Amino acid sequence: MPIDAAKALAAGPRSAEIAWDRKDVQLYHLGIGAGVPATDPDELRYTLESRLHVLPSFATVAGAGAPGVIGGLSMPGVDVDLARVLHGGQTLTVHRPIPVEGTATATSRVAAVYDKGTAAVLVLRTEAADAEGPLWTNDAQIFVRGEGGWGGDRGPSARLEPPTGEPDRTVERPVREDQALLYRLSGDWNPLHADPDFAKRAGFERPILHGLCTYGMTLKAVVDTLLDGDTGRVRSYATRFAGVVYPGETLRIRMWRQTGRVRVTVTAVERADAPVLADTFVEHS
Repeated sequence: MPIDAAKALAAGPRSAEIAWDRKDVQLYHLGIGAGVPATDPDELRYTLESRLHVLPSFATVAGAGAPGVIGGLSMPGVDVDLARVLHGGQTLTVHRPIPVEGTATATSRVAAVYDKGTAAVLVLRTEAADAEGPLWTNDAQIFVRGEGGWGGDRGPSARLEPPTGEPDRTVERPVREDQALLYRLSGDWNPLHADPDFAKRAGFERPILHGLCTYGMTLKAVVDTLLDGDTGRVRSYATRFAGVVYPGETLRIRMWRQTGRVRVTVTAVERADAPVLADTFVEHS
């Protein structure tokens, strides 16, 4: 069996020194659709170096995503076909605001392996810290089709109750035709998002948008719409990737205010509100 759960969990963590600068932050922001309109003061805080603030979801690509999700698939005990891999969910905890430029040590390990019967789920945890202490913790839930069935722990399966009532705000965000091509320059080179032949081998009619691009676009919408544009208010952010997005589509982002957090759903407008992100919330100050 390509996944040896015991071996993966017993493996020691991997550490890498990562660095980023203003250009990396600006490129990431452009990759998630920032800068429209280009001269809007609210957009310039994402694109102009003299006003730059860092959206916390930048943590998923800082240091070009090192060690990264794809790197995690080469951990001891893990040997899988990339065409069978889907990003199932992402949880980010921000310990303090991410600086515009910085260096850090990113330490990654397989935190859990779950047996879903017809698939396996790997939880890849990355913790980043600099000289001043912890910066962020990322948990990526990676769904590997065809790799379950060894009788292991099925893991948590509870879903959040859907938000009730009318959303406090609903916004729509277009996805550019070249959005995935631009976003991948921040470090996620999975050919699923660019190569039509690879996408078909993985079961998709054409390349799909990175789940983490949708993740970033959604957090930006929440920050801009309900958090007064203050990126420093975000404390944690979690989602489950419920469906794919194709470049050229439109995201419909619905938001409900709750005490200390915002509940969110995201759907694809052109496909009759097909679910894209579910079980999503942003905790904030």
